[in-house]
Amino acid sequence: MSTIPKLLALPPLSLYIHIPWCLKKCPYCDFNSHAVHSVGDEQSLLEESYVAALMRDLEMALSDVWGRRINSVFFGGGTPSLFSASSIDRILTAVRTLMPLEHFAEVTLEANPGTFEAQKFADYRLAGINRLSIGIQSFNPDRLKAIGRVHDDQEALRAVEIAQDNFDTINLDLMYALPGQTFAEAQRDIDTACAFGVSHLSAYHLTLESNTLFHRYPPSLPDDEQTAAMQDSIELTLRQKGYSHYETSAFAQPGKESRHNLNYWLFGDYLGIGAGAHSKISFADKIIRQMRYKQPKEYLARGRDGASFTQTQQVLSNADRSFEFMMNALRLHNGFETKLFQERTGLSLNVIQSQLQEAEQRGLIVSNAFHIKPTILGKRFLNDLLQIFLPEADALASQTNYIQ
Repeated sequence: MSTIPKLLALPPLSLYIHIPWCLKKCPYCDFNSHAVHSVGDEQSLLEESYVAALMRDLEMALSDVWGRRINSVFFGGGTPSLFSASSIDRILTAVRTLMPLEHFAEVTLEANPGTFEAQKFADYRLAGINRLSIGIQSFNPDRLKAIGRVHDDQEALRAVEIAQDNFDTINLDLMYALPGQTFAEAQRDIDTACAFGVSHLSAYHLTLESNTLFHRYPPSLPDDEQTAAMQDSIELTLRQKGYSHYETSAFAQPGKESRHNLNYWLFGDYLGIGAGAHSKISFADKIIRQMRYKQPKEYLARGRDGASFTQTQQVLSNADRSFEFMMNALRLHNGFETKLFQERTGLSLNVIQSQLQEAEQRGLIVSNAFHIKPTILGKRFLNDLLQIFLPEADALASQTNYIQ
């Protein structure tokens, strides 16, 4: 029986708030999101009920994080920008009332161009949002139609302009290898995004995730050679424009990396509230993962009944701790300091010494006593690298997938 490792100090804590509704479910999306069907007063009542449930969820979670400070807040979805600024303000007021929030904490709201109104986004800023993440995906009207987005190219451009009128820190989400996309179209998308000069860009390779419409009815996508050329060109363009490629799909101007996401990737803690939200919370003698009830109707019902919102809870084994740390930290292009492994997992780095040696022998990482980072080859074949650190039973069942 393995000993229970102790954490000498708890890691930073973030707060994730899930808003599960959007205007329309995109055919490639596998997140917990649901098309909104209510309108007018019915929608207002639904929003009010959900905000009340979120507040109760946070109150019931306090015992797990009592006395700890929140260093970042992230409203994700779904489409959080469907909610009014007054609702976002009420949620953030409750957060500040119930938990200490770091001074100058990063507070991010995800937004889709189809929901942009100038006054509404000015009010988000007044409510305390200081970072906006906009789901552009493409500036090409044909590609937007091909992936089922509700906005067009003009709405995408207007959304960025409205955002820049109100926010200094903005992320644009883009996707490449879209149905029917050419190399020139992918290049125009990244050039257009760079022209705005925003502080952060994310560029995701479209993948056909299970439980999505695209997985059941696959569209015609660019081949591997075309996709690799798009990726290489996007990375080169962003490097030339002064963006640091600090994570697999994330690029930032100096000092503008996403603090919230960096906390995830460095195996920090996060409390997730809202339908289907996940949490990872550390204690001195254990690390737990939780998941909230996923279906919005059931989540709301539990809020009305005063029942627990937590559907599942798992205590991480030693093997889980080491694998999950590596799975996240090796996404970072600069890797991690070796001392952080013990700080965040409670385990000695010796427990994965044989895996580290294998990864280095295969040219997937470089390491010394103080630092470990993926090589160019390790970044390109990240899933192969991570498979080395899988617990043995999981490794036997896994299949190799290449990240291009």
